[in-house]
Amino acid sequence: MLEGKRVAVVVPAFDEERLVGETIRGIPDFVDRIFVIDDASSDGTTAQADSAGDTRVQVIQHERNSGVGAAIATGYRLALEEEIDVTCVMAADNQMDPAELQDMVEPVARGEVEYAKANRLVSGEAWNVIPRTRYLGNAVLSLLTKIASGYWHVADSQAGYTALSLGALRRLDLDRLYPRYGFPNDVLVHLNVQNARVRDVPSRPIYDVGEQSGIKLRSVVPRISWLLFKAFWWRMGQKYVIRDFHPLVFFYVFGVLMTVAGLALGVIEAALRIAGNQITTPTIVLVAVLLIAGLQMTLFAMWFDMEANKELR
Repeated sequence: MLEGKRVAVVVPAFDEERLVGETIRGIPDFVDRIFVIDDASSDGTTAQADSAGDTRVQVIQHERNSGVGAAIATGYRLALEEEIDVTCVMAADNQMDPAELQDMVEPVARGEVEYAKANRLVSGEAWNVIPRTRYLGNAVLSLLTKIASGYWHVADSQAGYTALSLGALRRLDLDRLYPRYGFPNDVLVHLNVQNARVRDVPSRPIYDVGEQSGIKLRSVVPRISWLLFKAFWWRMGQKYVIRDFHPLVFFYVFGVLMTVAGLALGVIEAALRIAGNQITTPTIVLVAVLLIAGLQMTLFAMWFDMEANKELR
């Protein structure tokens, strides 16, 4: 227990027989329960988790590989059944410093926030430690996640080192959450709809400890970007139309439509000009007006969204 609250750690694992045992042995004593979710591994992940000899450990095996998000959701359901006050997530690849777990849990246990997550990008160390392609991919997805989730103060969206309160967990629809690598991004969107307070906790990036990454940026980044696009409009409808009303949704809709129309018309006119056709002055003015007005309305919508969510820190 910590701050008088029961704490659990969910450890999603897939083919992590080399590091899952070390990960378990590093989990601090204040943690009451450890849920290791073996996502249909083809190696000895379950055996290694069992051999750690920790009585707090409960190992659950998925019959088929469902994705890291689905594994975390399984752990969350176990925490709900036992009514654990604070449920954390630590990957099985030993890339999350267990010494930082207390800093993650404390603000949630004290009721200061409903969700705390690691942020490895707050110092210059991340640029030197994290592989450049992954760093840049993370930066792009972090920006898109800010827009999609409404948590403009949150960065390092792909960090899976998190702590979640029981109250917020009860309100999450676990069946709706994305089951694979976009899980932490999707969780932020859903938490924003329930007006949960979220905090970034500085974290030390750890790499080259024997982990093997299954992430392929060329496929993951476009997939998560599409997920965030859909999640953004879902949040707009849920938060600013159905559950409450805010005119920013109209600014976003008209801003995006006008920007897209301006770009499309501009491309068409440019193609006609290259083909030797004349472009009239009114057409040029129309393109400029559409682009300028569309961008202004979109930026105003972002500002309204920031203001609406500034208390969720």
